[in-house]
Amino acid sequence: MHTTEALKQTETLSAVQPSDDKEWTEVIEPQDSLLALRLGDVWRYRDLVMLFVRRDFVSTYKQTVLGPIWFFIQPLLTTLTYVIIFGSVAKLPTDGLPALLFYLSGVTVWNYFAQTLTATATVFRDNASMFGKVYFPRLTMPLSIVISNLVRFGIQLGLFLAVWAYYLFTTDAVHPNAYILLTPVLVLLMGLLSLGLGMVFSALTTKYRDLAILLTFGVQLAMYATPIIYPASSLPEKYRWLLQANPMTPIVEAFRYGFLGSGTVTWISLGYSIISTLAILLLGIIVFNRVQKSFTDTV
Repeated sequence: MHTTEALKQTETLSAVQPSDDKEWTEVIEPQDSLLALRLGDVWRYRDLVMLFVRRDFVSTYKQTVLGPIWFFIQPLLTTLTYVIIFGSVAKLPTDGLPALLFYLSGVTVWNYFAQTLTATATVFRDNASMFGKVYFPRLTMPLSIVISNLVRFGIQLGLFLAVWAYYLFTTDAVHPNAYILLTPVLVLLMGLLSLGLGMVFSALTTKYRDLAILLTFGVQLAMYATPIIYPASSLPEKYRWLLQANPMTPIVEAFRYGFLGSGTVTWISLGYSIISTLAILLLGIIVFNRVQKSFTDTV
């Protein structure tokens, strides 16, 4: 019997059971609305979400010699590489900021967005066997990825704050301001943006596996279209609108401006980033809900 038809019949049989039947503890009903998130179901399965978070967190560095120390080594090595290549060799400007602090701020922010996006984009493909055997709200899986990467971001943010505090008390190049209070909002925007994009790509990669490879390559290229290794102010005025079209640009610039006092950010650009993020998240929800009904037939 066709897998989708079998699931639909199973759901239908479950749904027609009397609601007062004490033997049933779980009634699974078909999801008709493409905009439905069923956050109530996700909350009831919050223990499963935490289990997925723990699994992702532990499995990443399990059987490694250095273990969680890699959370610090990876951004440090990346930052040092940028300092040498883009700072010393290419001599790209850093808006007068210490090169180590400038690149570390960009790496910290970009790592959270990129890692969440690439992990969410293959959630259907990587967990197809689990999805096909047991029911649980499908949204729990991408949400757990966002949360587990949030833990990694918190650790790497601690590293950034340590370096930031050193320069703050030993130099006069760092000028934090009230924009620093927007940090939770910026992190939320990054999480929702990567979640929305990831859900779109996760739906597409069930049919087109090439997209998973293309996405990994595309994320690397997208970093150069975001002011991570250079400040937005260094671009000529006539090309700057291309950079501002990237929803991640205002987020990175606001983060850098709040902590370091240097960056090109306006409330209009932040508003654009918020609207773009919500639009992409809405698109991701629609595509995700549409594909989750039949993805077991194509994966």
